[in-house]
Amino acid sequence: MEQDLREQLKLIVGQSLSESQTPGAAIAIRINGQAFLETGIGYQDHEHQVSLPTDANFYIYSITKTLIATASLHLVGEGFLELDAPVQNYLTDFPLDLSVTLRQLLSHTSGLPDYGGVPAYSEAIKANPSYPWSTEAFLDLAYRQGLQFVPGKGWAYSNIGYLLLKCILEKTTGLSIQKLLNKIIFSPLSLKKTFVPTTLYDVDELTPGYTAFFSGDQLQDMTRIYHPAWVAHSVVISTAPELAKIIDALFTGQILDLSLVEQMSRPIHNLGKYKLFENLGYGLGLFVDTESSHGKVKGHTGEGPGYSVAAFHFPRLAGYGTTIAALVNRDKSDYGLALVYKIADVIESIPAIRNCGYTN
Repeated sequence: MEQDLREQLKLIVGQSLSESQTPGAAIAIRINGQAFLETGIGYQDHEHQVSLPTDANFYIYSITKTLIATASLHLVGEGFLELDAPVQNYLTDFPLDLSVTLRQLLSHTSGLPDYGGVPAYSEAIKANPSYPWSTEAFLDLAYRQGLQFVPGKGWAYSNIGYLLLKCILEKTTGLSIQKLLNKIIFSPLSLKKTFVPTTLYDVDELTPGYTAFFSGDQLQDMTRIYHPAWVAHSVVISTAPELAKIIDALFTGQILDLSLVEQMSRPIHNLGKYKLFENLGYGLGLFVDTESSHGKVKGHTGEGPGYSVAAFHFPRLAGYGTTIAALVNRDKSDYGLALVYKIADVIESIPAIRNCGYTN
């Protein structure tokens, strides 16, 4: 019965890829801490010549925020950081007048602007994709725009906020974000292919990621031209099996004390009904659906040139704690998320999974 379900899931994902004209997807499902399905479906190239391997490397884009938040909460637990301390306690040269706290940075309630919708940012990437802005340039953009609202009195997604978190983590620990994430997450979980790239030389093994962002009409592989530092807070490269392992370990207390995970999972701001979510909120580095039919669903999405990715934990999917990661090698809005929920709906609908022998 388990094998039948695995084959059905592969078939459904394959059909979705064909319908959406997407080359491939890497999928990983963990049920009660055990790997249930880890597979590549479709192709790694747009010409459909090379099958996508199970351990294909992808940028996980904004799922990196969940890892930065995890590292932040780890340091809170160790007493090195305080969630409600102002940023100026850690970055003394932070120039904005009003106090912004770490909790507000983590929850996107700081009022800091974002660069995602700024025309100059998109124009600069298209003009010089291999030559990213410096940290100072990103922060200068934020300083010139100023706070968008009084901290704690609104919600707006801000990559700049997570850049400041990265700066705080590095200054507090004396470690680069690469070394810090390796120490707290990657090494303890014995991950082999998950890391933080800093140059184009580091991304040689990325699976091709297709986008029309640079040409305007034709799809092209962005992996050899798009510098990872265009993601200001840094971007992690991972595989579907290793990403699923991280998210699953987070929610089962293997990385953080569960009391800290509960703080991360508590929505600071609710957005209500949004796309596939019944009541979407944002906690500390996590999207949280508090009214899903699958229970309190927690995780993050990632979007950027070449890829659409998502990884979510379902607390009681068909009666079991289940983590699903979907990494897609074309940048179609929320497509990774759509695959995660499509897989979850299939698992929930099949009684056989309830008798698979997983320990509750």
